[in-house]
Amino acid sequence: MRLHSRDDIEAPIDFVFQQISDFPSFERQALRRGADVKRRGVEAPGVGSAWDVTFKYRGKDRLLKANVAHFDAPNDYLLLIKSGGITGETLVDLVALARGRTRLTVVTELEANGLPARLLLQSLKLAKSGVNKRLTTRISQFAADIEDRYARQK
Repeated sequence: MRLHSRDDIEAPIDFVFQQISDFPSFERQALRRGADVKRRGVEAPGVGSAWDVTFKYRGKDRLLKANVAHFDAPNDYLLLIKSGGITGETLVDLVALARGRTRLTVVTELEANGLPARLLLQSLKLAKSGVNKRLTTRISQFAADIEDRYARQK
């Protein structure tokens, strides 16, 4: 299953990359939403950063393991994800459109290994348009927040 979102941000690529690789900020957001986040690996953003995230989904505790497999500042990074029988990767990519404008693209691909994971992924596929719409909305809100932070910092 593939989820894709793209948004243009009115800020330079270096500033945007700094914001999208602020992993401690993402950890705090997950904690506020009720997840338990444990950092593994290196502290600085880059290859070797990794997390164990425990959260409730459909009434069950789920464990998600994520680690940064590729980190190319200020262009992109790749997260490898594993949760139960589902594996996936998320590519966060930036392209400078102009000096003060950046395109953010987020692509997540998920794959099921085993019957229970296939059933879970199949239910997500049935709701794919809604899931993709929520992803696009969150990415747009995140992009607007980055624009606001950049405007305040000027």
